[in-house]
Amino acid sequence: MTHSAPSPARRRTPLEAFLQTEAAGGLFLVLAAAAALLWANGPFSESYRALRDFPIAIEVGGFRLAKPLLLWVNDLLMAVFFFVVGLEIKREILVGELAGRKRAMLPVMAALGGMLVPAGIYLLFNPQAPERNGFGVPMATDIAFAVGMLALLGRRVPVALKVFLLALAIIDDLGAVLLIALFYTAELASGPLALAALVWLGAAVYGHLGGGRAGVFLLFGALLWFLVFQSGVHATLAGVALAFAVPIAHRVDPKAVAAELRRRAAGDFEDIEMTIGEAAQALVEARSPLHRFEHGLAPWVAWAIMPLFALLNAGVAFTDLEGAPFASPVLLGVATGLLVGKPLGVVGACLLAERLGLAHRPAGVSYGAILGVGLIAGIGFTMALFIAGLAFPDPAVLDQAKLGILTGSLAAALLGLACLHLSLRPKRERPAA
Repeated sequence: MTHSAPSPARRRTPLEAFLQTEAAGGLFLVLAAAAALLWANGPFSESYRALRDFPIAIEVGGFRLAKPLLLWVNDLLMAVFFFVVGLEIKREILVGELAGRKRAMLPVMAALGGMLVPAGIYLLFNPQAPERNGFGVPMATDIAFAVGMLALLGRRVPVALKVFLLALAIIDDLGAVLLIALFYTAELASGPLALAALVWLGAAVYGHLGGGRAGVFLLFGALLWFLVFQSGVHATLAGVALAFAVPIAHRVDPKAVAAELRRRAAGDFEDIEMTIGEAAQALVEARSPLHRFEHGLAPWVAWAIMPLFALLNAGVAFTDLEGAPFASPVLLGVATGLLVGKPLGVVGACLLAERLGLAHRPAGVSYGAILGVGLIAGIGFTMALFIAGLAFPDPAVLDQAKLGILTGSLAAALLGLACLHLSLRPKRERPAA
């Protein structure tokens, strides 16, 4: 009896590795958000507030920078999150699913529709200042939650649909970055901003010349973050700016790498684990700086930074809500924008793109599936909470926006799963005559 040789394990692409990290991290994010709500409304709610307000200061000589823990997470740790987002955007634009006009056009149109329609719906509920400043809140999509929801459906989800959702969410993140820079920036200080531009230029030149040391980029990033923070632009945008200075080009000769692997494989294999480890290290060193940084930081962002952000930002104390919060125009605008505006904008933009001949749906992807993806894209959570914190300095209004984000995102997730479950069901084969 003969046995076929096992097929070699297929190497995961950067897209697949990212999807798996985001899917697992998204489920952990749900637990962090639930813990925040329970803690903020439980018998130990005072300790929750104390944790958010816990003071942390950095002193160097005569300089002192003091912030509560909440702002250190939102301003500093989220800059790391935005750095990884920037790496993802750059990778997908240059060599990934957004490379080339034809491949990018459908998710680009879907993302634009999924941003403009929710913003318009929000402004219908809140046409007057200062509440209208929150128009950017329902424009956001949380990649981790969205990919995590698709993971619940298992192998029934075609790869083309996963790629479409990921590309849509990445373009959405790029839109959120531009939104923060244009509409949620305080008065600018030209001196620190000019110095920040020089630091970024130095990082870009270093990357262009082939530099890829993590320590060097860390120094550039720390200085860039501080100068951007001093300039009045939100400090997290320093992360995105630094990401675009990281080189994606491989600075090694593929033939040299192949020769090195052959040399290691020619050994006696007495210590197989050491041989495998050395070969793996040679392959890791051959990767571009962008891939190395993204691969190294993505798990930390998914499993530590985003859950910590959710824990400190999702805790809405229901006892602090005034009047009838579910009748609040801010809450209704945010929730309706996420639940109705997102799928309406995504599906409408895809129909328009196909009608104009600008793009075509991927093979095997129905409009029922696109509607489901549009609903899943209505899970705003992380980015929506972040923008809400910038848009609403009034804690009472901010809590209304948070409640709108939570209710709208939850409803969008449930309806999106139901829609995808129905649209992705395998069709029953008709019996042969």
